[in-house]
Amino acid sequence: MSAAGLSRVKRAGVRVASVAGRSIAIFVPVFAVATFVTFALRTLSGLSPAHLQLGESATPENIARIEHQWGLDKPFLTQYLDWFGNLLSGDLGTSWFNGADIARLLTEGAVISLSVAGFALLIGVVFGFGLGVLAAWRRTTWVDRGITGFTTFISVMPSFVVGIALVGVFAVGLGWFPSAGYVPADRGFGVWLAHITLPAIALSFDTVSDVARQLRAGLVAAYRENYVTGAVVRGLSPRRIFFRHVLRNGIGPALTVLGLKFPNLLGGAVVTEAIFGMPGFGQFAAQSAQRGDVPAVQGVLVVSIVLVVVFNLLVNIILARVTPASARGV
Repeated sequence: MSAAGLSRVKRAGVRVASVAGRSIAIFVPVFAVATFVTFALRTLSGLSPAHLQLGESATPENIARIEHQWGLDKPFLTQYLDWFGNLLSGDLGTSWFNGADIARLLTEGAVISLSVAGFALLIGVVFGFGLGVLAAWRRTTWVDRGITGFTTFISVMPSFVVGIALVGVFAVGLGWFPSAGYVPADRGFGVWLAHITLPAIALSFDTVSDVARQLRAGLVAAYRENYVTGAVVRGLSPRRIFFRHVLRNGIGPALTVLGLKFPNLLGGAVVTEAIFGMPGFGQFAAQSAQRGDVPAVQGVLVVSIVLVVVFNLLVNIILARVTPASARGV
């Protein structure tokens, strides 16, 4: 590699490292505050494992005994520091409901939910970017207007309505996909993919719509810049102008939207998993909240926070690599 190439690679590495450092510096205090608020849920809720285990027969003596076993008679900050220390070592605590390890229960559910959300995100990226690029390429034509109308239409369709319609047409009517349940990937990739396809499509509509519209707007704005006019005057081909100048400078808003969509995909899993009968992350969260199983709910919130923080960190790094202006805070 030439000296100029090595210099560009070095500058890109420094730029990415700078963005990663700034992002981590922001996310660490956010994570600390979020975990503190999450832990405070038990005190705010007024719930206790004694009420969950003893029910109507709870007496003050039995309540005090059980809360002592769980360490709930310690000062609040002591409880939080103990819990946070265990959290850093990967210990999310024990369920009040059945005494099971919360980390294990969450791992089982998270695999299902991340399979669906990840596939939905992939669908959103592929179709959103495809439609956005096509609309910008054929801007002001009937193709552009048709794509804009289509993305506006699917953006107002709730995922549970889409899910029910997909089950009725493709599962019950045509029999192409299973209507409910989940099969792990180790039991066959094709069977696993068939079970997550319909819920992933139901979740992906909003992502497809927002990514396509943001990308189309960013690319159209980039086409109006002076550097594109200069490239046209220099005789560069439309393909080179698009990939070297327009796409790189217009993709930023669409990537930013992806960072905001990931939490929505995790949240939407609660309804989607109920429709498709999948024992995932969302179902576990809903059942734990209904039971009053506070440690399980805290574990769900912590894992959600970590997933969202990590995903946004990756998006920021990609933004810094693809659009250099973002690394300068522009």
